[in-house]
Amino acid sequence: MEENSPTVSLVSCMHFVRRGVAKAVPEKIELTEKELEKIIKQTADDLRLTEQEEGESDEEGPNNVREPPENPDDEFNFEQYDEEDTTNPIGIGTVATLTNLGDLSENVQIRTEGPDSDEEDDIIKANDNLLLVGHVESDASILEVYIFNKEEGSFYVHHDIILPWFPLCIEWLSHDPSDPQPGNLCALGGMDPVIQVWDIDIENCLEPAFKLGKKPNKKKKTKRIGHKDAVLDLSWNRNFTHVLASGSADSTVLLWDLDQGTPHTKIDCFQDKVQSLSFHPREAQTLCAGACDGLARVFDCRTPTSHREWSLGPEIERVVWDAHNPFCFAMSNNEGKVAYVDCRQDEPLWTIDAHEKEVTGLILSDQVPGLMITVSTDGKLKTWDITSTGPVQVSQRTNRTGQCLCAAACPEDPLSVAVGGDNKQCHIELVDLTASEEVTNRFGSRQPVTVPMVESEEMET
Repeated sequence: MEENSPTVSLVSCMHFVRRGVAKAVPEKIELTEKELEKIIKQTADDLRLTEQEEGESDEEGPNNVREPPENPDDEFNFEQYDEEDTTNPIGIGTVATLTNLGDLSENVQIRTEGPDSDEEDDIIKANDNLLLVGHVESDASILEVYIFNKEEGSFYVHHDIILPWFPLCIEWLSHDPSDPQPGNLCALGGMDPVIQVWDIDIENCLEPAFKLGKKPNKKKKTKRIGHKDAVLDLSWNRNFTHVLASGSADSTVLLWDLDQGTPHTKIDCFQDKVQSLSFHPREAQTLCAGACDGLARVFDCRTPTSHREWSLGPEIERVVWDAHNPFCFAMSNNEGKVAYVDCRQDEPLWTIDAHEKEVTGLILSDQVPGLMITVSTDGKLKTWDITSTGPVQVSQRTNRTGQCLCAAACPEDPLSVAVGGDNKQCHIELVDLTASEEVTNRFGSRQPVTVPMVESEEMET
């Protein structure tokens, strides 16, 4: 092993961002040495406070109590979300911990143009995709923002952000509580119970745009807000855009109101850690959750105390909805099995032994009907055709990333798949599935299918 080789280099999570949402030239924060010294000192003080807070009270104080909703069975008003006016977001003043770099020194400057702005690699083009990657190298945790351009053959890190803890999940969202215009934000969950939301359109940023959650502090007489343990997965509601769901090792799911910066609904029917979440792509109120108790559950968020459940023990690794069959979702477990569920039936339609080890990446293409992609810690990537009565394996390849820990398909090019793993020499790989003759023969001629909206009553649990 080389002397400078990292002891650990792995990709724990990743998420593709569609084209056209990022700023062509991201803003840049410039800090003086004096300012940087102050931030380092403040960070050290925060870390000491964090250590003192461990083990303190978990009770929530009276200031965290929300006013009861008009309809107690529909806390987020899911039934009326199409009629709401979103031009003026509410609750801006209560968003937790907005960026406050400007309060630290007068020397902080945000530069939107300058000598670096004209450099070709610094400009994000309209046909560029972003790939958000949680990378752990030795003792450092980093959020890396990659540029992927299929036409130009480009794949490189555009900028990165140093993280305070091991990242476990990433979700992209455009809902910025401080701005009525859509943003380019990245929510991160990790070994810490507090969720961080970063503005991807700002380089050299040392503070998240805002945080969701707060640890208790006995000296400051503040109570806990949010989770008590690590955040294992996140899912943004693309239909009801101020709602973000988080699943945790504390065996709960929280539905966050991004405008208020607080959790509005707590779901605690799980018997073990909640590892995977997926809001339905068309049903604003429908959430699927997979847990280490071996069950996948589907909730109607208007009445979250009731749900339907399907078993695929011992532990559910991933759950994902099928955009082409709106009643159906797939789930995987830690023994290499994958099952496909129709919510109108009590048992899965089929279950297969897809891999020899846990299936850590599960993709149902929203553009290519019937295409399912799986990756596993056995190091393999497989493609499947699930349009027939049972799934048919189409291709298989051994990845260079070692144990595969996560995967993501490009939104505009569904046969380009990024895979992250634990190989120190190759921790990330971009796979072009069109290199497989079997894949192109099977899926090359298929066109995206528009699935009509389903009436919400049909999906009620």
